[in-house]
Amino acid sequence: MTDCPMMNRRRVLTSAAGLGLSVTFLGRPALADADSALDKRKLVVVICRGGMDGLSVSPPVGDKDYEGLRRGIAIKPEDGLKLDGTFSLHPALTSVHALALKGQARIAPAVATPDRARSHFEAQDVLESGSVQVYATTSGWLNRTLETLPASRKAEGLYVGATTPLILRGKVQAASWSPGKGVDETARLPTLLQDLYRSDPLMGPAFARGLETESMAQAAMTAMAPPVEKDGMAAPGMMAPAAPAGRGGREGREAARKLGATLAGFMVQDGGPRIAAIALDGWDTHAGQVGQLNTRLAYLDSVLSGLNTGLGQEWKNTVVVTVTEFGRTARANGTGGTDHGTASTALVLGGALKPGGIIGDWPGLSQPALFENRDLAPTLDMRGLFKGLLGDHMGVDRAALDSRVFPGSAGAKAVTGLV
Repeated sequence: MTDCPMMNRRRVLTSAAGLGLSVTFLGRPALADADSALDKRKLVVVICRGGMDGLSVSPPVGDKDYEGLRRGIAIKPEDGLKLDGTFSLHPALTSVHALALKGQARIAPAVATPDRARSHFEAQDVLESGSVQVYATTSGWLNRTLETLPASRKAEGLYVGATTPLILRGKVQAASWSPGKGVDETARLPTLLQDLYRSDPLMGPAFARGLETESMAQAAMTAMAPPVEKDGMAAPGMMAPAAPAGRGGREGREAARKLGATLAGFMVQDGGPRIAAIALDGWDTHAGQVGQLNTRLAYLDSVLSGLNTGLGQEWKNTVVVTVTEFGRTARANGTGGTDHGTASTALVLGGALKPGGIIGDWPGLSQPALFENRDLAPTLDMRGLFKGLLGDHMGVDRAALDSRVFPGSAGAKAVTGLV
């Protein structure tokens, strides 16, 4: 989304509607063909910023070179959540593992963007822009997806956070939701602003839609969130603010579950967004990786669990993909961590997913197989994974994927047959 003073002003005004949320949502009426199969399908992209260690997300405990490279940070075979003869999941990913056992979660264990610089800024730009070159465009591939969909099947986009991530910036305005503290429900500011802009042909409808979306958020949170203790009494409908990805323990997992469930609450509303993006920070584990990943992966697992349960029957129409800008070094460093690497693991989940094994090929961890003698070698272009999901699941035109959504990506073959 391209920011301008007017657009920023509209965002500030619509966020004044209260309920402790910052939401802008310029929606559309439900179309006549809203009951068609394609119009029910949903896609959620979870970005783990900082370089998530794929060899911990899906440890290849059956690879003979794994333990020797990882040393003290290796996950033992008996501790991992077994997927097959080679791969397990990290012990914190209990909800993902339960979905995998039902055929609703798979891994792409050696995936990477085209970028090889190992710079957070450059790799994140390539991941979210969908370009083969750094800083080649100011729009994101999810926004261009929304732009490319035919008029008969236009979809809403939603991002979670205070600022629009690159992945959803572009010509199509996306909705935003930022968890925050509650406000006085008797505040008159929303009513005053609504009256002020009632006759404005641009601001009036935008502000009204913002108020409508705030109501959707309140309904979603009330339905999804269990009571929170207040002065020793259960307070129905109250919801704690969302926690950062690093917050640990039972409290952190519950906050994460609520975050995922509330996002799902938006997506199950009539006319709600069908494409969403959320970013979780804190994956740059140069030291003390074991403890950090236990916390962060538990949080991620709970977000995904909240999405799963919150979507309810709509889970069968949904695909969730969890990605990161790059992986970590295959060898542990001297501080119990890992450094910037290349290939990592993508998690692909959803009720729309077909059961199956790993996505892509496994290169192995022998020294000759390592990329530049240090990293897990990529065998799958991340753009191919995205293109396959957008084409098969969301019905995006194949030619548009190669030229408009992911410019110059004809050589990145779409991974088909996942849904």
